[in-house]
Amino acid sequence: MKTRNLFLTIGAAIILIGVTAAITFGIAQSTETKDDGFYDGLNPDVLSYDYLDQNIHDIELPKTLDFCGESVPLDRFYVRESLEREIIVNSYRHSNTILLLKRTTRWFPVIEPILKKNNLPEDFKYLAMIESDLTNVVSPSKAVGFWQFLEGTGKQYGLEIYKEVDMRYNQELETQIACDFLKDLYAKFGSWTLSAAAYNCGGGKMSRSIEEQHVSSYYDLLLPAETERYIYRILAFKLITQNPEKYGFHISDEGWYQPLEYKTITVTETIEDLAQFAIDKGTNLKMLKYYNPWLRSNKLTISEGNSYQIKLPK
Repeated sequence: MKTRNLFLTIGAAIILIGVTAAITFGIAQSTETKDDGFYDGLNPDVLSYDYLDQNIHDIELPKTLDFCGESVPLDRFYVRESLEREIIVNSYRHSNTILLLKRTTRWFPVIEPILKKNNLPEDFKYLAMIESDLTNVVSPSKAVGFWQFLEGTGKQYGLEIYKEVDMRYNQELETQIACDFLKDLYAKFGSWTLSAAAYNCGGGKMSRSIEEQHVSSYYDLLLPAETERYIYRILAFKLITQNPEKYGFHISDEGWYQPLEYKTITVTETIEDLAQFAIDKGTNLKMLKYYNPWLRSNKLTISEGNSYQIKLPK
């Protein structure tokens, strides 16, 4: 029995020595300088001081604020706290917000003249920011484009949508129908703030809420959770975009995305092979669709008397 216990003790000691050696070897391996520069959790040499010493700051709210010229009642605690929430969330959502800021210099020059032509307040460009991050995203409900229109609404406002063509992906045309839609909402509610909120929850839902709750200000209404945050998200991006450095975003002059340079041609005949068409025009299918994302197939059927404007990169 004593011999058996002795063997067990010796065996346990050997295992312990082996485990200790393995751990020591593993740590030695993990603390070697790596070429990839990524922090792996064990290598302090690739962990910058800035990473260890990040400071998290509170957000200073403005004294006054408006949306589309309509005053925001910052004297109400829940308004201030709702706005503060969206500013904090998006100020510390670094990767997404900095990319979104960089896109504004490419796409705001497209959106702003169309808003101006339609006599809409310029603040609506921030609505496009929160709807799509200024990308041609498709939502789970199949809303499409910078302004996130469903197929039915897009067709209702005159956009061409079928297998080969979807003009919801055309930034200029979709911005125009967004203006038409917002003007219709304003005619109904008499407030740009309510119109923007109704853009999110729907005109019918907004009308029922006003009727049931006997109030007609966005800031007084109890609305669906997403709509409750909607105007504050727009306002947060308005503030961050107008003064990015104040909220911790520093972008070099060369870092802002530039507007696309292109020439426009008119096509009046069916294009059976858009890839070959692109090559014939000195580009390729990838670039053709980057400049014309409304082209949804590899061909473009054009009926007699119809035509399309196609952008080609310079």
